[in-house]
Amino acid sequence: MPKFGRKSRERLATCHSELQKLFNEVIKYVDCSVLEGHRGKERQNKAYDEGKSKVRFPDGRHNSSPSNAADVTPWPVRWSDRERQTLFAGFVLGMANRMGIEIRWGGDWDKDFEVNDNKFDDFPHFELRNVSNND
Repeated sequence: MPKFGRKSRERLATCHSELQKLFNEVIKYVDCSVLEGHRGKERQNKAYDEGKSKVRFPDGRHNSSPSNAADVTPWPVRWSDRERQTLFAGFVLGMANRMGIEIRWGGDWDKDFEVNDNKFDDFPHFELRNVSNND
């Protein structure tokens, strides 16, 4: 059975309890790595400047404490494998639905099950939808 490494556990610990609950269930079935949970001002603004985020601090879902977003990807990481990222996201979305946790994935921002209509792809990004950015 897969399990999170130390860094993934530390990063996940910075996330909202619902995200922790979700990804602690996901890891039982699919090996994955938590890339980021909470993101401070410097990291958020750097992500924005590099075109990896559409918002500056404090407007990102990663900026609350605990974080309302987590960047998680299947392990081993293969950035160029869009299909693998999508398959993983489908598993996560299904698990979240089963657990009653409302999330949105960065590969389908409008949640219409059309993954080719995004203007901005952020495949590792999963965010809670039933909490405010200040929760």
